[in-house]
Amino acid sequence: MFRIIKKADIVLFLILVIIGAALFFVSATGNEKGKKAVVSVDGKLYGTYSLEKDQTIVIRHTKNINKFIIKDGYVQMVHANCSNKVCLKEGKISKTKQSIVCLPNKVVIEIRGGDSYDAVSQ
Repeated sequence: MFRIIKKADIVLFLILVIIGAALFFVSATGNEKGKKAVVSVDGKLYGTYSLEKDQTIVIRHTKNINKFIIKDGYVQMVHANCSNKVCLKEGKISKTKQSIVCLPNKVVIEIRGGDSYDAVSQ
């Protein structure tokens, strides 16, 4: 009779579990509470808004209209005149690495931390 599971199969399984756990750890620890919402329209910076101040922002770009609110440290898209309305289904976001994208209207809202830098030059 032959063995179905070999030692190499067990080693491969353990390696895959370790890689999966490492990827989960990296993705879970990178999300921290954001400090600001950075909005771009058609690839250009539209504005930066603090998550600490409750406000409503309306974006008008050509015939496109998007409206989002910042309340209690969360950002939520509440109106878009695009055809598919996927951006409205994203719900509330507040952590870094989260974003709301309205592809037809070319609006992107990204959550960022405080004074983080991508690179430092001397």
